[in-house]
Amino acid sequence: MMREDLTAEEAKAIRACGAAMAEAARAVILPHFRTAMTADNKAAPGGFDPVTVADRAAEEAIRAVLAERRPQDAILGEEFGRQAGESGLTWVLDPIDGTRAFISGTPSWGVLIALQDARGPFYGIIDQPYTAERFEGGLGTARLAGPRGESPLRVREGVALDGATLFTTFPEVGTEAEGAAFRRVAREVRLTRYGLDCYAYALLALGQIDLVIEAGLQSYDIAAPIAVIEAAGGVVTDWEGGPVHEGGRALAAATPELHRAAMALLAGQGA
Repeated sequence: MMREDLTAEEAKAIRACGAAMAEAARAVILPHFRTAMTADNKAAPGGFDPVTVADRAAEEAIRAVLAERRPQDAILGEEFGRQAGESGLTWVLDPIDGTRAFISGTPSWGVLIALQDARGPFYGIIDQPYTAERFEGGLGTARLAGPRGESPLRVREGVALDGATLFTTFPEVGTEAEGAAFRRVAREVRLTRYGLDCYAYALLALGQIDLVIEAGLQSYDIAAPIAVIEAAGGVVTDWEGGPVHEGGRALAAATPELHRAAMALLAGQGA
């Protein structure tokens, strides 16, 4: 999506800032990956919601870039909360989406960076530092930059529900009722896989998979995936078809047809 009131020069500056933030995060995260590090637990007793020194250092590094380049913008970050701005734009940050994967040594975590206005996110980055892949969408671009060079992002088309590949992060999805709704969709697709965090959304934008369904998300979990997937031609809403950039239950689909079919099943219609 291209903000109508942004000039080409302003869009270029935003993209340059996004790249600088992603590079800053990579630099502080990678030295910690696959090392003997400890994780603090942010969850209530009985739960597990890890945070590491890498999470905090990455968000600090990103915020330092913004302080230098775009101090007029607001910030919403997972680790350090909200910072007011005066531009009407907000950067939404998840320094490590998939900290459970990060502390387990699997390369399915990522750095999420999005820029949004009151209508929602219009620019986003899903960055995987270890594989050196950067999925960028919005402001006139939809591309993957990685070890094989650059390639366009474009969702897969022409796949019916019974041929689709579906992802979610946690097998239980959310509440018992939400899990049951997810399983109604899972029974109708060709393949269901679990556990990729933000990387699943990146694969949808790349045209490798067709659906991602999740519940219990925060705004910083979904803002960047929305921008990247929409730039690649896909659809991202809540389970009722409304906006989801503030978090909640997300349905990402490669095509409007798949989106409608999955949404009907989530609502208890059909199979």
